[in-house]
Amino acid sequence: MNDIPGDLRYTKSHEWLRALPNGQLEVGITHHAQGALGDLVFVDVPQAGRSVSAGEACGVVESVKAASDFYSPVDGTIVASNAALANEPELVNHDPYAAGWLMRIEARAGAAADLLNAAEYAQLLADDAK
Repeated sequence: MNDIPGDLRYTKSHEWLRALPNGQLEVGITHHAQGALGDLVFVDVPQAGRSVSAGEACGVVESVKAASDFYSPVDGTIVASNAALANEPELVNHDPYAAGWLMRIEARAGAAADLLNAAEYAQLLADDAK
C-alpha cells in the first residue's frame, strides 16, 4: 500500500498539500505519483511571485520514463520553490512528503478544504487500481 500521511490534503492529480504554521501551503507530489514516474532526473519548479490558479500546470517532473506536469492544488501566489531539487531531483523519490516538496503557496484561509483527505485519496487509488 502507498504511504498516505493523514495530516495532508490531496488532489485527484496526485499532488499533496500541507498547511504550514505560518499560514503558507506546501505542495509536492505523492508517493504514488513519484513511484509511477520512476527515478526523477529533472524537476522544474515555478518562480516565487507567480500567481497560480487551482488546477493550473505550474511545473514539470521528468523521469527516465516520462515527463509530467504538476498542478497547483489551490489559487494563490508562489512564495518559495525548493531550490535543492535543481541539483537533487531524486529527493522527490526518496522523501516526497518532506525534503521533496516542490513549492509553497500563499492562499486564502481554508483554500484546501475541498481537497481529498487521506482516506478519500486512498479510495481514489484503490478505484484506479481496479
